[in-house]
Amino acid sequence: MILTRGFYARPTLTVASELLGKVLVHRSPGGVTAGTIVEAEAYIGEDDPACHASAGLTARTAPLFGPPGHAYVYLNYGIHFLFNVVTEEDGRPAAVLLRALEPLEGLPLMRARRAGDRRSGVVPDHELCRGPGALTRAMGVDLGHNRLDLCEAGPIHLEDRGMCPHEIAWSARVGITAGTDRPWRCYIPAHPSVSGR
Repeated sequence: MILTRGFYARPTLTVASELLGKVLVHRSPGGVTAGTIVEAEAYIGEDDPACHASAGLTARTAPLFGPPGHAYVYLNYGIHFLFNVVTEEDGRPAAVLLRALEPLEGLPLMRARRAGDRRSGVVPDHELCRGPGALTRAMGVDLGHNRLDLCEAGPIHLEDRGMCPHEIAWSARVGITAGTDRPWRCYIPAHPSVSGR
């Protein structure tokens, strides 16, 4: 079942924790890829120094201020595309960054997309979507998917397939230099696909 608008239109920390166990699906011309979310980070409001909304409403940050249930994709440091889902009410900027997936479907396609990421050319299954940049490469996500409505049966959506983690842990967010005091990263403990420490 595709997640509805109501799922995203809630407090961001609640959405982040309940995204664990949900499945990200991309139906691309090259094939279908899917993975279970095992790690996510919340970014909330204009007073969060790590949230892009802290810069105010701009052409780049506009999706954050828009309706929930849409994708916010951006290029990070000119290298990696990062995939976020917009949360809370329209006009309240917040999103959840998907940091890692456990691959479920389309592993050969994921491997092909990740080819060249390692000198050996071989990426272990549990590392195919480990880390937000690896996730978007393996899943074939780019700027063309920015602002996509995730609540429709479009090329990218999130599904509830009845998987629920037995345990969830929280920590400080990783890979940032501001707002590191906020424990807004959630993950499935000891899962091999989790990227952060």
